Amino acid sequence: MESRREEGHSEPALAADVIAPVIAKLEAIAAQLDESDGVRRFNELYLAVTRAVAEQTARDTFEDASFISRLDVVFADLYFAAVADDAAGREPSKAWAPLFAERHKDGVAPLQFAIAGMNAHINHDLALALVATCGELGIGLGSDTVQHRDYIAVNGILEQVQDAIKERFATGVVATVDEAFGTADDLLASWSVARARDGAWTAGQLLAAVVDDDFLRKALLADLARRAGFASRLLLARSS
Repeated sequence: MESRREEGHSEPALAADVIAPVIAKLEAIAAQLDESDGVRRFNELYLAVTRAVAEQTARDTFEDASFISRLDVVFADLYFAAVADDAAGREPSKAWAPLFAERHKDGVAPLQFAIAGMNAHINHDLALALVATCGELGIGLGSDTVQHRDYIAVNGILEQVQDAIKERFATGVVATVDEAFGTADDLLASWSVARARDGAWTAGQLLAAVVDDDFLRKALLADLARRAGFASRLLLARSS
């Protein structure tokens, strides 16, 4: 499907307002989590990223701010669903299960929890969010669109926030529980946000291509969840 909104620009302030409820929900989740909770570590990173995206959206950084803001909301809802499933005693998806199961595990650095959450959210949820958002807005998942350019631009924001969070985890209050931070630091160096997001865009293209084939769609989703869950289990290996 070709984009019908490729040349359109949206009002940045209004688009940033769309993200505000996501920030409020992430803040509410943070308030309910103990400092030692591994899910809190990811939530902290996610909150920082979302605030940064909202700020850049308000600054008219993106060519199609409405696409970025709507994707942000749809994407966040998948994390909120995992949180709700866990709170209700339901097992979250296989992509999220390792983080929620290991959230209080000893010997795991704060950064490991944060990366495991990013892994589940990007390598599983993001493809779903892309397909849903593009379908809702009537745009395609081509690589030559303004939406894809905006999507790639988010990588720089993510990397900047990662660096700030990495420093906080290394030197802030949570660093007291990370006696082997060097191991986790190596993990961050080997886990690429840009590479993961590139893979999510490709996975979204594949999902869109099989949207009318229920068997293939379910098989692809199951494979995404399995791969993300396996990677998270590796990321959450004890660092000491």
